[in-house]
Amino acid sequence: MNIEFIRLTEVEKSDIMELMNDPLVRRQMPLLQGDFTKDNCEAFVAAKEQLWAEHGYGPWAFMIKDQFAGWGGLQPEDGEVDLALVLHPDHWGTGKMLYREIIRRAFEEMGLPSVTVLFPPSRTRIKGFLRLGFKEDKEIMVGKELFIRYRLENPVKNEN
Repeated sequence: MNIEFIRLTEVEKSDIMELMNDPLVRRQMPLLQGDFTKDNCEAFVAAKEQLWAEHGYGPWAFMIKDQFAGWGGLQPEDGEVDLALVLHPDHWGTGKMLYREIIRRAFEEMGLPSVTVLFPPSRTRIKGFLRLGFKEDKEIMVGKELFIRYRLENPVKNEN
């Protein structure tokens, strides 16, 4: 399968807006309130680019067969490196493949000791996620929303 990781600035804003306004996507994103407008999109992309400028890493846009499939990757979150993966429902079947590449980059290329993921408590279908090795870490507030943070340790870093 032809998959590319590119910067969000290289994607049509209308494609990002369509993704972020999709009701199935929004159901898993409690911080996303109201319509995701062009102004919201421009601020979102600028904020993600700022992460790259400040930290040397940030989220990518995922292109599958030259079609925008979603965004995600690694981003700083409260002193941790958080993994995000937001896919258009048409591409939900590619999540595991994208996840593996993100984790490979996190642990092999960046040498991170661990990565975290934040899920709202409403996300209850997580057995497959736990099988990947994530363990519940703690509950945290982001804005006014409660999330459960899960952590995946780098197996190489923890063999020493």
